[in-house]
Amino acid sequence: MELEKQQKQLSDWQIILNKFKEFTGEEPQIDGILFLIGVQELGMGFRKFKKDEKLSVMHIAICTLLEPYGFYEFAGRDKDGWPHWTKKENIPFLESKQQNKLMTEAIIDYFKKEGWL
Repeated sequence: MELEKQQKQLSDWQIILNKFKEFTGEEPQIDGILFLIGVQELGMGFRKFKKDEKLSVMHIAICTLLEPYGFYEFAGRDKDGWPHWTKKENIPFLESKQQNKLMTEAIIDYFKKEGWL
């Protein structure tokens, strides 16, 4: 059963990577996927972002992705329309491979929720 779940996730992950490659014309990196999720969740369209804004956009993606896992809770938007979250629980220390697995699963779940998969 666990093997089937892992195979399905790999298949879903490959679909996401392929779609991003079609969209950008390049091999997708997880940071790029996070950035595009952040831009989507920000809801202000794609534009040039300053370096500090890019980090904030990626933070939006991370909070959005980890909210269903109970680590963050959406707190609302500020006067400029930027979303904010409250940290509910510390993310446990994870090895690089475990971090990648968590983010991959969260990205797959996000795109399923968005109807992309």
